[in-house]
Amino acid sequence: MKRVRINAGKVGLVFRKGDYSRVITQGIHWVGFNEQVIQYDLSKPFSTPIALELLLQDKALEDMLHVIEVKDSEIVLVYENGNFKSVFSAGRYTLWKGLIEYEFTRIDLGKIYITEKIDKSLFSNYMLNKYIRVFEVAAYEKAVLIIDDVFAKILDSGTYRFWRNDTTIKIAKADLRQLQLEISGQELLTKDKAAIRINFYIQYKVVDIEKALLDNKEYEKQLYIAMQLALRAFVGNYTLDELLERKDSMAEAILETTKNQTNKLGVRVLNCGIRDIILTGEMKEIMNQVLVAQKRAQANIITRREETASTRSLLNTAKLMEDNEMLYKLKEMEYVEKIAEKIGEITVSGNGGMVKQLKDIFSVNR
Repeated sequence: MKRVRINAGKVGLVFRKGDYSRVITQGIHWVGFNEQVIQYDLSKPFSTPIALELLLQDKALEDMLHVIEVKDSEIVLVYENGNFKSVFSAGRYTLWKGLIEYEFTRIDLGKIYITEKIDKSLFSNYMLNKYIRVFEVAAYEKAVLIIDDVFAKILDSGTYRFWRNDTTIKIAKADLRQLQLEISGQELLTKDKAAIRINFYIQYKVVDIEKALLDNKEYEKQLYIAMQLALRAFVGNYTLDELLERKDSMAEAILETTKNQTNKLGVRVLNCGIRDIILTGEMKEIMNQVLVAQKRAQANIITRREETASTRSLLNTAKLMEDNEMLYKLKEMEYVEKIAEKIGEITVSGNGGMVKQLKDIFSVNR
């Protein structure tokens, strides 16, 4: 016989001639010379020297072990004394009972939704993170969840996690903020074949995410094309002059024309309008000439109006002077004063009126 001591926190397995015999725990034990004792640390996983099935035939040893069987479609989260320790993938694991308090959370990876009570802080742990798919939807977005190419539901803003498996999971996101679309430098022909370029803007919001993302492909591009065609049709119905006159009503007309199309796209157009109407080089020159001619005609009209008013005023003054000798004299003095400002010296005789003499002087000079 030989004496064997098993210290605290350890356990011994006794083998006789290579076959398992019994388990011994803390204390002093006597074993035969033909028996061998293998000691194990209770704080470490149990690595069996022979087939586990043979050892588990001993009820005493079986009661001392946690035996965890993990299937191919499963993982097991292992907690030691309340703290996360590791992840067991497919296989068989044995741990000693007694010294460390173990907890196990079994997870079926065949499903996609995470329904187990798992602390969020563990999701970033590299041992668990590789089994998880993460999708983020921003605060200003919504998304559609598609599982195995079938629409599942609408996702609001937030972070979404799913178990990683053979099931395909996709999300498509849409921005719910007010968006703006620019149709820049669009070259169009008016009804009278005038070539112009228009810069047009559209402000819109996505209001039906299912229509926008599931019923339509690239709804932004489709909205652009719809607005472009409506703009082209509107411009083509009017001459250049009519178009310039109706510029302010263009936005309302295009909104009404595209209302049904935008509803099918799942968007609502909030506002639209013309930013610029740009004439081509030749057209700009022609319009400038027309504008100059119009302004000249207006200037001529004003000049003629002023000349007529001046002549009428002179006629009225003449009639008044004819009837009023005193007014005639005052006018005479006014003209003398004006002439004196322009001429250094004037000599007149005492015969006849001064105005008459001045008239005769100017007549001779001419």
